[in-house]
Amino acid sequence: PTPDQLRAVAENCGLSLTDEDVTSFRGLMQGSVDAYNVVDAMPDEVPIVKYPRTPGYRPAPEENPRNAWYRKSVVKGASDGKLKGKTIALKDNIMLAGVPMMNGSSTFEGFMPDFDATIVTRMLDAGAEIAGKVHSESFCVSGGSHTNSTGAVHNPHKMGYSAGGSSSGSAVVVALGEVDMAIGGDQGGSIRMPSSFSGTYGMKPTWGLVPYTGVMPIEIFVDHTGPITANVADNALLLEVLAGDDGYDPRIKAPKVEDYTKALGVGIKGMKIGVVKEGFEQLGAEPAVNESVREAAKRLRSLGATVDDISIPMHMVGPAIWMPIGTEGLTQTMMHGDGYGLSRSDLYSTALMGFHRGWRGQADSLSETTKLLLMFGTYVNSKFGPRYYGKAVNISRRLTAAYDKALANYDLLLMPTTPMKATPLPPAGSSREDVVARAFEMITNTAPFDISHHPAMSIPCGMVDGLPVGLMLIGKHFDEMTIYRAAHAFEQAGDWKTM
Repeated sequence: PTPDQLRAVAENCGLSLTDEDVTSFRGLMQGSVDAYNVVDAMPDEVPIVKYPRTPGYRPAPEENPRNAWYRKSVVKGASDGKLKGKTIALKDNIMLAGVPMMNGSSTFEGFMPDFDATIVTRMLDAGAEIAGKVHSESFCVSGGSHTNSTGAVHNPHKMGYSAGGSSSGSAVVVALGEVDMAIGGDQGGSIRMPSSFSGTYGMKPTWGLVPYTGVMPIEIFVDHTGPITANVADNALLLEVLAGDDGYDPRIKAPKVEDYTKALGVGIKGMKIGVVKEGFEQLGAEPAVNESVREAAKRLRSLGATVDDISIPMHMVGPAIWMPIGTEGLTQTMMHGDGYGLSRSDLYSTALMGFHRGWRGQADSLSETTKLLLMFGTYVNSKFGPRYYGKAVNISRRLTAAYDKALANYDLLLMPTTPMKATPLPPAGSSREDVVARAFEMITNTAPFDISHHPAMSIPCGMVDGLPVGLMLIGKHFDEMTIYRAAHAFEQAGDWKTM
């Protein structure tokens, strides 16, 4: 650093330096500078890209009427495997080497990943065909589908209505039958909320089951990625391919990986399901949605399960506990940390980190939701430091224990995925207050399980006013098998659209 740069850095650190101090410290830094230059000159250590592809193209509106697609680029996988014949869309926070990625934000548009996410390689090795990238919400900071810089993503069942977020495009292209499967991401419900609004099957696996390597993080404690599909069988099949340690991701917790498709057709006779009272009492809960989910619980009882009403009072404060983790994690990791932050043995995308630094010169272009959490998280950190984040992580163990206590007596928990069905998209010129409200009003049932880390799946269970209703099943850690058993039995019992 120049003497003036060093004085500015010192002031920022609360240090007072004399001219003599500046000269001394600059000299002492030379060895560190030399080491950095050695690292800078060395090639990076990233996986080899195995399958050929092109950057593809951005589909025109007539080919993309719901604005679900960002790029179409076909990448063909191995000649054989579990996913042979399956087409898959990737949420646009997932790295697909050589294909542009924007993660919903104009500040990120133009980034070109240089390696494939672990899950991409696994799907291609299993014979899948990647069909391209689909829109996410701006930096995935919304449960609605209206914050993408290219415009809103429309519900597959009703234009002008939210598709849910932040994996908005993933749910839409699956619901419309444009692909067989899609990958979503979930930090506050972003696999399950679009599945609820759009009528798809969305599994948030146990934290640490599926590698997040090569997916743009929000916050390590809540980062999940998983399958969105049109049926339970495809969901279980895809999770079989995705799950398991990759040697990079420090989130992985020695997961127990199963042949999830073996859960299909087993039935649920003797299974015990707890219907969580508090899941029906969230702000904005719609009576028709609650009724649809309760009718679905009765159907599960008719299939042989024991279904009881239970109470988990701490569920109501789950979103509050999530807030410091989500807000400060996003601020320090995704924004000030250039997408990754520090202090974990991850596979870092240094190309992404370098490109993403550019948001600072375009901050006015960030979405209103990103601005809100970025400013509040920065304020909290500058005023109080990270202690509220730490306390929330500590308290989250008490929340986890509350769910575990219920799951000691029940195989699964049940509640609405979202308290309401899809809402109208905010019209052009809407106030900031309306834009933010439509982004966060639906996360209350989903977010708690991102910090408790339990597996949770949204399955469609009916229609209200022409829009889907989602039912959420929650299981013990690494017990996705039991969720699939119940989800498949329910699916096979009748057409959810006519329930």
